[in-house]
Amino acid sequence: MQTPLGRQVAWPEHYDPALLVALERAPNRAALGLEGGTLPFGGADVWNAYELSWLDPRGKPVIATARFIFPCESPRLVESKSLKLYLGSFNQERLRDSAEVGERLHRDLSAAAGAEVGVIIQSMEDFQLYVPEPPAGTCLDLLDLDVAAYDLDPQLLGLDSEGRWVDETLYSDLFRSNCPVTGQPDWATLTICYQGQRIDHAALLRYLISFRNHCDFHENCVERIFLDIKGRCRPAALTVEANLLRRGGIDINPVRSTVELRNIEDFPRLLRQ
Repeated sequence: MQTPLGRQVAWPEHYDPALLVALERAPNRAALGLEGGTLPFGGADVWNAYELSWLDPRGKPVIATARFIFPCESPRLVESKSLKLYLGSFNQERLRDSAEVGERLHRDLSAAAGAEVGVIIQSMEDFQLYVPEPPAGTCLDLLDLDVAAYDLDPQLLGLDSEGRWVDETLYSDLFRSNCPVTGQPDWATLTICYQGQRIDHAALLRYLISFRNHCDFHENCVERIFLDIKGRCRPAALTVEANLLRRGGIDINPVRSTVELRNIEDFPRLLRQ
């Protein structure tokens, strides 16, 4: 399937849901050994869009932000540049109010994803009430260590030799992967919350850094990290979350977990975002 990513595309002049390009999740999951059956995680992809605008009935521009919540069980995800173009197609559209905008967004995105997509629209006044948060947990980036691997290597993962049982949250701001189409870097704060035998912190940081030359989409990186940690460290409970820096006015935040995620609508926006 041809997508607009990596190509010059004319900016849309009129509302057009046909601009959305849906990508099947199945091929990338098959590469991770996830073919058919029940997924070993729950979760969602939380997208924040900062460049939403339309015209009110009198032609005056309105600006807002939007949050889209794609369930990880959806058979398809939406290609990010196509979403940017689709949102741009609202720019010259006269619409009654944000409720009408939300109805169109919900209808079009749910049809593209093949599942119900949550849509939350915030006025700029409401948006400014939500102050970005610092990451939660212990920062791995302060570790003093040598690093030599910049190509993905799950063998770097390991458990602490003491064998203590812990319940901890760890994060790194050093995570980088690359878009598989354009080769452009994608930066993220990567958070791992788990219960189980203590993971070797230095080994975990080296593993996360080994994504530095890896090319893959955000969602696939998070699912790969989840499966690698689950397979090699066998925690009793595990949540992996990536807060990606925005590109093209959109940030994408995949989260995969063995536990039920509550209040996903209030997914945190971190300081770097």
